[in-house]
Amino acid sequence: MYVIDFTKIKVSCENCSLHELCLPRGLEKNELEKLDSIVNRTQPLHKGDVLFRSGDTFTNIYAVRTGCIKLTTSTEQGEEQIIGFYLPGEIIGLDGIEKDIHSCTAEALDTSSLCAIPFDNMTTVCTQVPSLNHEMFRVMGREISHENQLLLTITKKHAEGRIATFLLSLSGRFKQLGYSETEFRLAMSRSEVGNYLGLTFETVSRSMSKLQKQGLISINQKYITIEDMDSLHHICNEKDLPSKESKTAP
Repeated sequence: MYVIDFTKIKVSCENCSLHELCLPRGLEKNELEKLDSIVNRTQPLHKGDVLFRSGDTFTNIYAVRTGCIKLTTSTEQGEEQIIGFYLPGEIIGLDGIEKDIHSCTAEALDTSSLCAIPFDNMTTVCTQVPSLNHEMFRVMGREISHENQLLLTITKKHAEGRIATFLLSLSGRFKQLGYSETEFRLAMSRSEVGNYLGLTFETVSRSMSKLQKQGLISINQKYITIEDMDSLHHICNEKDLPSKESKTAP
């Protein structure tokens, strides 16, 4: 079996397939060259590998190129709390900016590759490339949106509403990457989904089984197929599902 060694592949920001999703979005060729000069491609991470831990010195921000990264923090009781799952084109490491140390731990959920951007160099380039500075604010704004999405999700009354919101969020993010919005693989376990959504493993399993019995989704191990997007939106908004008669009526 031939295995690609990502460390031997030089991928510039300009020809990266994530160009329009990541920090380089909207930059001119000369601006891309300045950014590309400071970007380092990391060694691939395998499932369970840790990129940085809470308490580590902050040096880089990272753009996910492939795979999926989970971000966790610890509760006062020392328990792990998942605060986000990050897909290609998304940025992690911003938690370290305030105090120059990371407040979270980043762990790979499957084989992942990332671009490391030294933050000190980044701030220098941002002074030379004002549009890159704007992109940094855009990325930070996206992070705030993710946090708000989590708060909205976990405050929903019903477990099915939380699961529906989570699946629709992933659907939209996969669509943005150019993948199918109705068929995708969950890199995270049901226990991890439950941790993120404030649900037990049993509740996640029961809720997903209920959605499958209702014909809204299909489950094949870690693969999810959304069969009825509109009904998922109804559940997400905590509305009653439309009757079969009203859905088939002209």
